[in-house]
Amino acid sequence: MSKIFNLIIFLPVFVLGCKSKVIEENKFTQRINSLDMNIFSMRGEKIYSITSPYSSFDKNQLKFKSKNTNINIFNGEEIKYIINSDESTLSENNQLLKLKGNVKLKIFKRDEDILYADNFIWNIEETKYLLEGNIRFENKNIILNSSKAKLGTDNIIEFFNPVKYIIKDENNENKYAITSENAYYNLNTESVSFKSKDKRVKSIIYF
Repeated sequence: MSKIFNLIIFLPVFVLGCKSKVIEENKFTQRINSLDMNIFSMRGEKIYSITSPYSSFDKNQLKFKSKNTNINIFNGEEIKYIINSDESTLSENNQLLKLKGNVKLKIFKRDEDILYADNFIWNIEETKYLLEGNIRFENKNIILNSSKAKLGTDNIIEFFNPVKYIIKDENNENKYAITSENAYYNLNTESVSFKSKDKRVKSIIYF
């Protein structure tokens, strides 16, 4: 028989609020339907929220595993980033969040700025989000590709070697390309800078 599952856990750093439907339970794993969970700081500030149509909770490892995950990361009362992925894992007292498969990060209120990756890792005690595998940042003006990237609270995305940077024209066609070891994109100023220690920055103009 289904029942409503309400849970509030007080942790050293976070307060976790969870409202969902428990559909199956055994000694080791608890399956949860329609997970809707909020993570708060001890000061009562919402840090992020997780929703998923299908989740499970490992009682031994104290780990949530979810499918088709939607994450909202907050800055004060407002949503800062919206992240979707095929799978997610929340562990280590709700301080380590890992997303896997078709990760899509959108900057809230700026729908044209989207960051894609295979994996997303966030240790909540740190101030940067790590993205790995097939990184692509795209908006109406540019495309940036790399194998790894970090997004900081300073709104700067750091792309790691190798980096390919493409500028679009008014017809959404590629007109100018740069290859570099590292690149930095400032979301506030919408500017990009490049850095190479061992190799020269290479550029191509399309006619």
